Formats: sequence, structure tokens, C-alpha cells
Amino acid sequence: MGNVKVLVSGASIAGPALAHWLHRRGAEVTVVEQAPGLRPGGQAVDARGVAKEVIRRMGLDTAVRAACTDTAGAYVVDAAGNVLETHRVEDHDGDGYISEIEILRGDLSQVLYDDTRDDVEYVFDDRIAGLTQDATGVDVTFAGGDRRRFDLMIGADGLHSSLRAMVFGPRERFVRHLGMVLAFYTVPNEFGLEGWMLDYNEAGRTAGLRPLPDASKAIAMLSFPAPDFDVDHRDLGAQKRLLREQMAGFGWETARILTHLDDAPDFYLDQVAQVVMDRWSSGRVGLLGDAAFSASPMSGGGTGLALVGAYLLAGELASADWDPVAGFAGYEAKMRSYVEANQEIGRLHVEMLASTEPEPVEPDMEALTDLIARAVGGPELPDYAGVPDLAVSSGR
Repeated sequence: MGNVKVLVSGASIAGPALAHWLHRRGAEVTVVEQAPGLRPGGQAVDARGVAKEVIRRMGLDTAVRAACTDTAGAYVVDAAGNVLETHRVEDHDGDGYISEIEILRGDLSQVLYDDTRDDVEYVFDDRIAGLTQDATGVDVTFAGGDRRRFDLMIGADGLHSSLRAMVFGPRERFVRHLGMVLAFYTVPNEFGLEGWMLDYNEAGRTAGLRPLPDASKAIAMLSFPAPDFDVDHRDLGAQKRLLREQMAGFGWETARILTHLDDAPDFYLDQVAQVVMDRWSSGRVGLLGDAAFSASPMSGGGTGLALVGAYLLAGELASADWDPVAGFAGYEAKMRSYVEANQEIGRLHVEMLASTEPEPVEPDMEALTDLIARAVGGPELPDYAGVPDLAVSSGR
């Protein structure tokens, strides 16, 4: 199939990464994003193992590393600030607790957008209002009024994916709440952070501070157990009230962190959740990233899943001459084990943090080591030598 047209929903990380590879494989790509522009800031995200190889193959290693946070490591502290554990960025060949490639979500999104903006059509401040698909394509109606036809559609619009709800069913069918809520936001660095992250946890709740390249600021991170969660992810007032209630009386620097809550320009709170689906495609519509297989922030692997998934999805579709049945099947077969390993790590991390036992059960270290190797090492990356690569042909 020549000149295949692909619509991608979502312009955070998975969407622009997929746009990069789809364009290189010869597709004509449109990315639609309901926000008026790229969203800056956000949580620091990591690229480990196989994800670093994907970044290298994208030709973005230098740009990504230039935008990294340069965090030296992490200290786990007690209520008085005494250091209990030390984790350095160079531990485990740069793929440990703090990754050598650690970057703010918004900064990585900007790198990916800058890389693709000249080759890909971006439509901001709009969204998919409706769609119908047939044997040869998908007719899409946009909220702004446009009607267009595409050969394929990919939802890369996150945990609360509206495209997933349209095509696959209500979110309750796929989203698994892990019993924890996570919040983070920018605060003034009045805590003396100098390149090191600080973590405090006790009886299922956690508080942390993460340094930023701008040394005058830091990112605060708070979490608490919540067996049920019914706060609207768009209702910031309700979210802030919930956070204050749940973190009241917690030790260390928590009270000072909460004093900056109302001034935060980038407050975020949501359930720690995973997306579990039997399949990530339906006809000519597929899913990628958190929309398909969120492993939760507690896995540390969400960015890797998005980047590796983008590489494999574009490569498998192109290898199948853009046939959705064969292309989506190849993508799912290569990604499934990698996804399941990262989701298992996310669940184990939540269980560990939520434990109130004075002596937590020691894990099976051999099984855990194998699990981490599968989650970091990921799938084999085919070189897709038989499909087009515009970056090679143009000498980029």
C-alpha cells in the first residue's frame, strides 16, 4: 500500500515517537492533540535498557541526554532526614533506581515534537469526536468540524484514552486501580536539594523531592493508599482536598511541601493504575503506550513501553505492507511479554510501598532478577531491513 495515511491521537511521548517511525517507514502522519499545545514539565521519566537503543536508532541520543535532569542519585531518609539508603545513577550500568537517562516528561515530549514537526501534521486544540471504520479505512469526525478519512488510527492518548473508550468499551473494563494515589507538583527548592532525590516512606504513605535542572525549583511527590478512588481526574479542587486530608500529620518535610500546593502551576494527582487488555487493536484502530498497557508510574517502565512499542508498531505495520491484521498481530506478539513484566514490577512496587508490616516478606531474589531483566532488556528489536527508512535514504 502506498502513501498510507495514519491518524495518531495524543502528543505526549508515545504519539510523537510513533509519528517519527511511521514517517520513516513512508506513512503520511497526522497527530491530533486536544490540548492547545505541548504540556510542559510533569514527572521525571526514565529510559532503561532496550529503550535506550530505540532512542539511539531514532538519532536522538544527543538531544535526549542534553535535556536530562542530571540527577546524581537518590537518598532514602527517615523522618529526621537521616540517610538510610543510597542509590547512585551509575548503579546497574545506569539502569537502576535512578536511570542515567532521566528526563522530565514535557522535555522528552518537546524533543520528540521538534524532531517530527517538519515531517508530520500536528493538529492541536482538537480531538476525535466520532469515527466509523470499514474494510479499507476509517472515517473520522473532529470536534472542530473537520471530516477526514485515514487508512489506520492509533490511540496514544494515555490512561484515560477517549479513543479506547470509543472503540473498545468503557474504561472500567480495562483500568485496574492498584490501591494507591500519586500526586506531584513543582515547589520552590527551599529544601537544600543539590542534585539528589530524597524519598521518605512510612506505613504505606510516601513523600519525596526530586531536583530539577533549574536549581531554584524541585518536584514534590506524594502518595497514599486508597482502596477506592472516585475523584474526577479533571477536578483539581477535589484532588487537592483529598491530598491534604490523606497526608495530614505525615512526617519529614510533608507539611512544608503542602504549603505550596495552591501555588503549583503543574499539579497532578491520579490513581496508580494499569491498563490490562486482551488485545490492543480492533480492525484498523490500534492502541499504544498507556492507552494500551499502562504499567503505572510505579513500574518505572512506562516511557520504555511507549518508545519500544512505537518502534515495533511502525515496523510491523510497514513489514506487513500496512495490513492491519498482520501488522497489529506482529506488534502484540513482540510486546506482550515486555508489557507483562513491567506491569508485574508496578504491582510489586505498590505492594512493597503499601505494606504496613514491620518486617516485610523478602522477595524471591532469583525470580525478581529474572523479572527485572525481562522488563529492562525487553524484546529483540528487528532491524526491519526490508522496509523503507527515509532517514537512511535521506542520509539523516
